[in-house]
Amino acid sequence: MIKTFEKYLIVLFAKKIINVSFIFLALVFILSVFEEISFFKDLDVSISFPFLLTALNTPSTLFNIFPFIFLISTQFFFLELINKNELEVLKVNSLNNFKIIKILFFTSILLGSLLVLIFYNFSSTMKFAYLDLKNDYSNDNKYLAVVTENGLWIKDEIDEKIYIIQANDIEDTYLKEVSIFEFNKNFDLSRVIEAKKVNIINYEWVIFSPIISINNNNTSLNESINIVTHFNHSKIKSLFRSLSSLNIFELIKQRNEYKSLGYSTSEINSHLNRLYSFPFFVTIMTLLASIIMLNIKKSKPIIFHIILGIFLSVSIYYFYFLFNLFGESGKIPILVSIWAPLVMFSLFIIIGLIRINEK
Repeated sequence: MIKTFEKYLIVLFAKKIINVSFIFLALVFILSVFEEISFFKDLDVSISFPFLLTALNTPSTLFNIFPFIFLISTQFFFLELINKNELEVLKVNSLNNFKIIKILFFTSILLGSLLVLIFYNFSSTMKFAYLDLKNDYSNDNKYLAVVTENGLWIKDEIDEKIYIIQANDIEDTYLKEVSIFEFNKNFDLSRVIEAKKVNIINYEWVIFSPIISINNNNTSLNESINIVTHFNHSKIKSLFRSLSSLNIFELIKQRNEYKSLGYSTSEINSHLNRLYSFPFFVTIMTLLASIIMLNIKKSKPIIFHIILGIFLSVSIYYFYFLFNLFGESGKIPILVSIWAPLVMFSLFIIIGLIRINEK
């Protein structure tokens, strides 16, 4: 059974997270709406449309900054306890520093898990609607890349030519077993190009030893030919994967589909593991802020400790992000790229907790 003082701390911490979340929600909305207005300034849309898109996209952005929200909320939590001299009252009632941190630890784990299971799935649905609406006004609506059970399909338009491209596989920066159907602007078939391998590292593709078919007349070439497209390797990957617009169950389904087709699942696995680790990440931020705030020294102003916490949290975030990139690029295993930084952060947190418990 939760005691009165423990309940008080849990409620106070939750209130701080809610309050700080609303502040960040407002800031994200204001900054994003200006970006959307700038995007649509030359397009014929209603004045409310950029605001609608901003409302749809804001939850996804907010989810990504929750680690910072937890850290700042924890700092405000301890500031209130310190300013009201409630830490001393709690100690008299057998709630020392370590017990307070233990309450914050389990509360952060619980709230982080709920954010992944409920808020993330909500934000991904909103993100999908956002991308669907904005795609109608984006230059990318002429171009499309999708994965089906028949492989990768790409639609492209350039110089009044329409390309329908099908490839059985992607390996590094190459498409394998490729068929390129070239149409004129009236959608009449001009020619078909087939090749075993196509280099797509740049926007000008290199097609090796193609077989060109024009009016059922086939010509085999020993040399390579080039075609210019709106796609390179990076853009193909980004267009047929909008992971933030898929909920957890859709991500798992897509990972299984890609795996069965022989496509790389590194980015999906990385995204899923970031979600699995999210409750631990926000908890680390909570513990970091707790250790800093409980080590406040009278010789230094409180604002120093707040700025220190923010600086450390930003450093941790970018260090964590850098490790994630190594995993997605295949330089280190995905599990190592996601979980190794958290283990390292946890070791430093444990050292800090030992010092706190001695006070």
